[in-house]
Formats: sequence, C-alpha cells, structure tokens
Amino acid sequence: MVCTFFGHSFAGSEIRPYLTECLQELIENKNATEFLVGNHGNFDAMVWEILNLLKAVYPHIVCYKVLAYLPTRSEDGGENTLFPEGIETIPRKFAIIKRNEWMINKADTVITYVKHRTGGAYRFSQIAKKKGKQIIEL
Repeated sequence: MVCTFFGHSFAGSEIRPYLTECLQELIENKNATEFLVGNHGNFDAMVWEILNLLKAVYPHIVCYKVLAYLPTRSEDGGENTLFPEGIETIPRKFAIIKRNEWMINKADTVITYVKHRTGGAYRFSQIAKKKGKQIIEL
C-alpha cells in the first residue's frame, strides 16, 4: 500500500503521538510499505522525521520526499527523493499543485491533518476524497 500526506504547515507537536500511532497501524495491519511525503511546512517535516524513526523498527518500508522543484546546487535532493516526471515544465507557481496531484494519483491512502476549510491541505484532501482514496483524518 502506498500512503501520502496532506496537512496544514502550522501543525504542532501535539499531533505527533496520533501520527505515530496511525503510521504503525498502517504498517503493521494494512501492509503500508511506501510513503510519499512533501517537503513544505511543519506537518511534512514531522511525517518525514517519524517515518525515518520507524524505519529502524520496520526496515521494509520505503519513504520518499517528493519534490516540487529541482534542487539548487546548495540543496541536496538526497537519495530518497522523487521528482515527478514532467514537473520541470510546469510554471513554478503551479509546481506544488502538480506534485500534490501526482502524489494523490500514486497513493492508495491519504493521511490528513486539516483543521479549517482553507488552504492546500483542505483542497487536496477533498481532491483525494473525490478520487475515491481512503482518507485517514488525524
């Protein structure tokens, strides 16, 4: 199973235990093995950190940081990064949108942290619902 994530960039540490428990449940009982994570805001950073800690317990899982922009010389894309094919031709202001749509299309399950009906997290959680993806709301 492939999982991806959408959450408000201001996500605080209070959701960390719920997110950790959710990920463990998916790995142990739902055969989640691949995780696609964005790289913007606190929520994405928290997901990435927790997944990397869980890899010590579940070495079979694979985690990818999905980039919306090509890394510059001063940035390291890293070996566990993905750059969706064709996104380099998208105008920069639409790159995150296209990246998020790509992640939804690849995922079976979408884990969300949405507290209000504005912003990208809400928008992409609604797109995932319309596409019939399994949604887990934190």
